[in-house]
Amino acid sequence: MPASRWVSSSTESAATRRRYHPGRDFRRALNIEELRRVARRRVPGFAWEYVEGGAEDELALARNRQAFDGWRFVPRTLVDTTGRHLRTSVFGREQSLPLVIAPTGLNGVLRRGGDVMLARAAAAAGIPFCLSTVANARADEIVRGAGGRVWMQLYALNAPGLVEDVVARAEAAGCEALVFTTDANVFGSREWDRRSFRAPGKLAPRMLLDVLGHPRWMLDVMVPHGLPPFVNVMDFLPPEARTAKSGVSRIPALFAPSISWDDVARLRERWPRKLVIKGILDPADVERAVRIGCDGVVLTNHGGRQLDSAPAPIEMLPEIARAHGARITIFVDGGFRRGSDILKAIALGAHAVMLGRATLYGLAAGGEAGASHALGILGSEADRVLGQLGCRSLADLTPAMLREGAPTMPGTG
Repeated sequence: MPASRWVSSSTESAATRRRYHPGRDFRRALNIEELRRVARRRVPGFAWEYVEGGAEDELALARNRQAFDGWRFVPRTLVDTTGRHLRTSVFGREQSLPLVIAPTGLNGVLRRGGDVMLARAAAAAGIPFCLSTVANARADEIVRGAGGRVWMQLYALNAPGLVEDVVARAEAAGCEALVFTTDANVFGSREWDRRSFRAPGKLAPRMLLDVLGHPRWMLDVMVPHGLPPFVNVMDFLPPEARTAKSGVSRIPALFAPSISWDDVARLRERWPRKLVIKGILDPADVERAVRIGCDGVVLTNHGGRQLDSAPAPIEMLPEIARAHGARITIFVDGGFRRGSDILKAIALGAHAVMLGRATLYGLAAGGEAGASHALGILGSEADRVLGQLGCRSLADLTPAMLREGAPTMPGTG
């Protein structure tokens, strides 16, 4: 949140100045930004940069947030909104919120067992959880440890047999959907993340000192065996690259620049359940996904971590929803921090929103309970805004309720 929103007026004393919760108790966080700040205090700098960092100048990362400010709601008034709800249906199954926890890798660097914690929070909230190929748990572990609706994300890596192994494990575990990520064929340059290391897999001296300043994190994550490994891919890596420390530096080189729509077609033939393509921003690519028989697409710029000049997904949503919303399930991610952001996406034609960093902040701040707190914050905000808009359900939201234009800054009229 911009600092200007929190600057006190000249008449306020220092004692009454507005400020965020300064402590480490995630339960005191009133919004996702406050939860983010709690999370920052609990993890060392290198882990934080892994979560927060974007590509190059981080223009796409910033644009993901800024794009929401360009849309304003026009509420209806004198509407009875008692009994309102946020229920929706995704792939024919009702869920309590229009949300999915997105696939994110190396969650074990935030909390030991972080993937299972996120999945449990999702199950408790009645929404799907998507496990990453580069997670620290396998699909069957998530199903046993958390239950609920489990999806599996797939990267195409240059490791013979890996794709079939991941797909077969996901099928055997009963995963509802396979989410094929297509926008990481060439790994992004996340410079702030790279600055944490003096050499591949070796932390810079200042980051080592910072780790020593987080003893609780060390006891949780590092003791007794160090960072958890990338269990879905380690059997396909050379022996010297199978630890988390060495894998972090080796895996980016394995991303396959050769992936094409032929790979999607083969997956469609191989995978018997819902198939989602993640990494789309071009309407023509959505049309191709529809023709191949995909069940869903995720509009995303990979959280601002790949192409730095990419548009924010919410900017592309209206055009894609108008053309394809009745033919394929549309998910969108990128910069969601408020319940109002979620409702804007639904009004513009998304069927559901994928959450990445918002729930990771909760995980870092308070484990499973922290992730649940993040979902609770967003759900409460969305419910309140729905009522303020004069709506009883998500079905009442339409593009006509939104106005687009540059936000008016203080002092400009």
